[in-house]
Amino acid sequence: MKPKKIQPQTLKGFQDHLPEDMIARQGVIDAIRRVYERFGFVPVDTPVLERFETLTGAAGAEVNKEIFTLETPESEMAALRFDLTVPFARVVSQYREEIKLPFRRYHIGPVFRADKPGPGRFRQFTQFDIDVAGARSLAADAEVIAVLCGAMRAVGLQDGGVPLFRVRISNRLLVDALLAGNGVTDPEQMKHTLRVVDKLRKVGIDNIRLELGDGRIDESGDPIPGVHLPKPVINAITEFIGVAVSGRLGAVAALKDKLPASQSADAALQDMRELAALLDALDISEEEAVFDPSLARGLDYYTGPVFEIEVENMESIGSVGGGGRYNELCRRFMSQEVPAVGASIGLERLMAALRGLNKLNAPKSTAQVCIATVGKVAPRDALQLAAELRAAGFNTLTYLGGKKNMGAQLSDADRYEIPVAVILGEDELQRGEVSVKDLVAGKVCREDIEDHNAYREAGRATQVTVKRENMLAVITYLLDNGALPE
Repeated sequence: MKPKKIQPQTLKGFQDHLPEDMIARQGVIDAIRRVYERFGFVPVDTPVLERFETLTGAAGAEVNKEIFTLETPESEMAALRFDLTVPFARVVSQYREEIKLPFRRYHIGPVFRADKPGPGRFRQFTQFDIDVAGARSLAADAEVIAVLCGAMRAVGLQDGGVPLFRVRISNRLLVDALLAGNGVTDPEQMKHTLRVVDKLRKVGIDNIRLELGDGRIDESGDPIPGVHLPKPVINAITEFIGVAVSGRLGAVAALKDKLPASQSADAALQDMRELAALLDALDISEEEAVFDPSLARGLDYYTGPVFEIEVENMESIGSVGGGGRYNELCRRFMSQEVPAVGASIGLERLMAALRGLNKLNAPKSTAQVCIATVGKVAPRDALQLAAELRAAGFNTLTYLGGKKNMGAQLSDADRYEIPVAVILGEDELQRGEVSVKDLVAGKVCREDIEDHNAYREAGRATQVTVKRENMLAVITYLLDNGALPE
């Protein structure tokens, strides 16, 4: 009996990334990495598996429900990380002797959430994080926001110098002062309120009012429990999150009028004034970073400024990144407080936004040059030519198929849009020559030609035969200038 064939498919909520997608992703990653390193951040990596107790309870009950759990061969409970921030707090706490504070790190890697899959929502996705541990100053928050702005510019989210993104900024201390000033002091009720406000963009203000009250029934018929706040408190919250004033300092002034007078409110407002001044010093424009009190961020570990990145005309995707200050997270591992601030860019959502705005112009291949042979050229001669090109720094593709005609050999070049072909024939090999062909120009000039002879002549017009010793210079010129030398 033949073994049953396994159907080749991914698990629900997971995805593969084929070469064209991976090349585009890698280009975006490299652009962001260069910005991170320009600000002095250094790389760190951690296991995707953490001890179960390390992750549970760090971000709140809602995230706890989404954690993938398993058991190690030693019968220890383990879990797949749901973000890169909690593992960073563990690293800072575990390596206190090796890590000197303040410490800036970046980290890229997959994270996992047992969430309901949907458009743009996966159970495995990639985050690209930066964090600063050991810095209480708001200068650290300002630098993290500046890094996010720089990363968005670097991946092309601007048009004629006009940003196509906004970093929305608020402060958990402002919301805490608002709630405390209105008599809401129970920690669980405050957290519930923040989680409700965090859904404003998804469900709208009317549903937010219902959830802050006795609750509501969602579209599927399921009950959504309410916070059970009094109507005057609900009104105060909705007025606060509805403040929309141009200019960062203008927003601070407007928020002051919506907050009950208290020392905590004054301190939070002063923090926002200071943050506004620091962003000005870093040359972050009012269009790139705005103060928006409707931003809450649902994770429980935030303790100060919070921020999210949204992309223009891509509201359906949601935020492509966010973060905030979390001064208490290391206390889960040690008695000492380690003030910290960080942010994460979600690669899948960012890629979707870039595609939606036609801002992804990645090549289909990493190859710059392909090799084709004519006549009885031995494979070793083609490979020797490839080695010569690769040693000179050119990404070079050799033809490994069985067909010998030129069309078959150049089919990969056409499919992957490789710009240069080096053609090695028997006669050229004897004379120490090669033909360098501009494949891009050749494709363009033959586009509307139907006559076979004219088609071949047009192809020859976009190639040149040169001595082997001049080959590298000709290829360099072609790649740099988009045309063969005169």
